Amino acid sequence: MRSKLVSAAAFLCMAGAFAAAQDPTKVEPKHYKLDFENDKVQVVSVHYGPHERSVLHEHPGGVVVALTEAHLRFTDENGKTREVFSKPGEVRWYPPFKHKVENLGDTTYDAVYIGLRGKVAAANEADGDTVAVDEETKKVIAQYLRTAK
Repeated sequence: MRSKLVSAAAFLCMAGAFAAAQDPTKVEPKHYKLDFENDKVQVVSVHYGPHERSVLHEHPGGVVVALTEAHLRFTDENGKTREVFSKPGEVRWYPPFKHKVENLGDTTYDAVYIGLRGKVAAANEADGDTVAVDEETKKVIAQYLRTAK
């Protein structure tokens, strides 16, 4: 019985370490900086220099606000790639995902990722909801985030 408890505890520690190891602020501190966190959201600053790449990491479902123009390549855990172009002030919803990132551009890419957590994330995923943000709100958020840095 004791050996089963020790084995279970070891498994939980390893699982926790693996989960934390894919948190972008832990495995990619050069590219991801934790700005704010509570039980509802995680706000992360994103910064990639020209042609920089990341390792595999994951994000909870959330909204990304592009602060600069970008040409990025996302590669998921299965090797499937997708190129993404963004403009300053653009806001996009992403469901939870694991990926690697490569900045294909010759300029720096900056953004803010606002990840949902806990009951907020579970409710959003259950609804299959996508976040609709009007153009004026996108501009206000982008301007606020630019001046907050």
